[in-house]
Amino acid sequence: MRQSILSFGIAVLAAMLWASCSAQAKQQHVSSGKLEEYKPFASKYVASRNVAVWLPEGYERGMECDVVYMHDGQMLFDSTTTWNKQEWQVDEVMSRLISAGEIRPAIVVAIDNTVDRLQDYFPQGCREYMPAEARDQWGTEAELHADAYLRFIVEELKPFVDSTYRPLTDREHTVIMGSSMGGLISLYALCEYPQVFGKAGCMSTHLSLALPMSPMQSVADCLRWPIAFNQYVDKHLPAANSALIYMDRGTVELDGSYAPFQEQMNRLIRSKGWDDKHFKSLVFDGHEHKETCWAARLDTPLLFFLGNK
Repeated sequence: MRQSILSFGIAVLAAMLWASCSAQAKQQHVSSGKLEEYKPFASKYVASRNVAVWLPEGYERGMECDVVYMHDGQMLFDSTTTWNKQEWQVDEVMSRLISAGEIRPAIVVAIDNTVDRLQDYFPQGCREYMPAEARDQWGTEAELHADAYLRFIVEELKPFVDSTYRPLTDREHTVIMGSSMGGLISLYALCEYPQVFGKAGCMSTHLSLALPMSPMQSVADCLRWPIAFNQYVDKHLPAANSALIYMDRGTVELDGSYAPFQEQMNRLIRSKGWDDKHFKSLVFDGHEHKETCWAARLDTPLLFFLGNK
């Protein structure tokens, strides 16, 4: 039996992932607002992980505000604690937009990744659309944790945030977003829990579903996964214009390779009746697959989701 692609390359990824996870133990600092950290946040569904909640200046518990759930939490606020010395600058961008009155006040729930990042973020629901002999290339059903990860957010983390901070709790004020694999799991979350999440931000979404360091495969084999994911989205995407979906990509290196996959996803979503007020898919020329680029355009999805119109 062929060894799963998921297990292949895990040793190569370990150093990078360990560096990322090691940053979780360091105290993060923000330049504006306040960061409250929960180390670790336990779960009965997935491995425990650190969670941080960013609060804007002047925030008081019970204040009406939106909530933005973001993946890869240790990469969002403080470049001195990240493995690559880059960050999303979430506190700076959020503070600037809130202070200028361009967006509504919101808190950010930053969910750290773990060494199980790939398993947590891979949209396992698309496995059923794969030929049986190829379903385990990303990992067996037991190795994939996306459904459990979303249950952690919906059944454990969100109730904690809602009861502790008392923000607006309905789907219209609940955003989930991330980049790369975090973009995949955000779109998957909207499909799986449309009653919970009303807005999904998917930046540099890894729509090719190619696994880094995977062994050589035929073009046909490589295309099976994005086709399966499109079939999943076609069956599970919420009703047209019932939510907000933001997607984007850059044009350099890995982001440039997403072009045909993003265009196919755009056609699929448009064909189901989504209009420009509810679905945006943008291209940022010269942007790469890295935190500094996501920081540079973070205001775009935030204005789309939280803008004062």
